[in-house]
Amino acid sequence: MHNIESTTSTVIFGFDPTWVAVSILLLVYGVIMAEKFNRAVLSLLGAGLMILCGVLNQQQAVAGIDFNTIGLLTGMMVIVAISQKTGMFQYVAIKAAKLAKGEPWWILVMLSLVTAVFSALLDNVTTVLLIAPVTLLITDALGVRPYPYLFALILASNIGGTATLIGDPPNIMIGSAAHLSFTDFLINLTPIIPVIFIAVIAVIWFMFGSDLHATDEKKKLIMQFDERAAIKDVPLLKKSLCVLFGVIGGFTVAHDLHLEPATIAMFGAAVLLLLQTLGQSVEEKDHAYEGIMAEVEWTTIFFFVGLFIIVTGVEHTGVINILAEKTLALTGGDLVATTATVLWVSAIASALIDNIPFVATMIPLIQSMEPTFGGAEAIEPLWWALALGACLGGNGSLIGASANLIVAGFAQRAGQPIAFLTFMKHAFGLMILTIIISHIYLYLRYLS
Repeated sequence: MHNIESTTSTVIFGFDPTWVAVSILLLVYGVIMAEKFNRAVLSLLGAGLMILCGVLNQQQAVAGIDFNTIGLLTGMMVIVAISQKTGMFQYVAIKAAKLAKGEPWWILVMLSLVTAVFSALLDNVTTVLLIAPVTLLITDALGVRPYPYLFALILASNIGGTATLIGDPPNIMIGSAAHLSFTDFLINLTPIIPVIFIAVIAVIWFMFGSDLHATDEKKKLIMQFDERAAIKDVPLLKKSLCVLFGVIGGFTVAHDLHLEPATIAMFGAAVLLLLQTLGQSVEEKDHAYEGIMAEVEWTTIFFFVGLFIIVTGVEHTGVINILAEKTLALTGGDLVATTATVLWVSAIASALIDNIPFVATMIPLIQSMEPTFGGAEAIEPLWWALALGACLGGNGSLIGASANLIVAGFAQRAGQPIAFLTFMKHAFGLMILTIIISHIYLYLRYLS
């Protein structure tokens, strides 16, 4: 989140700018939680109100938009939109099921592992969009209940997405605001993710493992699936893999080259767009470009734009600094207590509301704690606590993360709806387990 110069706000009707900014923030968040309107529209309306009411002027509002986050999200969305046309995600999912020899439990483990890995390297929303339909196809062929598989898929997507800078939108926001590189996330968060994944899979075995059985005939049916048929465009697959590996490699050296991740992602997207249309006529190229741009999640992009402006407005009034002072007073200015508070509050809040607006509000709060703890390097544990709490907390309920709702949508259309309370009954305790593991990890690595 950018720091905006503090100037006196000339608010409409002479109202207190703090009251106006906080009211707009709470109103927008409240209506978003009600899920009655498009969240991008709501965030843009809130952003407009911040300017029209005089809390911010347009220059301050634009300066508050984190264009590194916007560029990174957009670039990765373009790369994934092109890559998914090759069928490589479905290929890997079917191959994983066959490697499990058609055994229902091991298919669940393999699909969960594939989901976690793809969620770390791409993003968890795109991953579940592509893996969930294949999962439903496989469970139907096996004649088993799809719920345990979809449940594991949701948890794996959020766990895997926690591992890297690009895996989950909250991490992208945190990395950009705190100037943390792709490598920083690999070094600091990735090591604990396999531990969390194994712990969750072990508990899922006790929940569902003994009920997952299939006849030999059903297992043979899985082994007859042809993963090669999933590959639709081999030349494009090769181009996509080259660009994807190049972009991920670029992320690892971007910090040393003084480049932002958005630059790497947008350049990679442009290269893949060019490679995809080589040899085509101008009309064909234009049609291809329009098709890819239509698949970019513009709702998410504009949601971020509006959200950055809303939070900037609240930050501009000084409310964030007051909240930081209150938090530090509550924890006695102790880094261990503050880290634990950030982790647990983030997890519980992210289970109940969308983690993106929550993280957007927390970022300037943590930034304002820098002087108390001795600078940017000293507060790094707070950033890792926020990332772990927000991303893993999304597993606490069906509305905790976008990936959860997407899987639930697929289940609904397949006639296997996932009940909100049923999911929460199984998931909330597992989420708490992952936060306990994260708490121990943070303490032992950074605070002991």
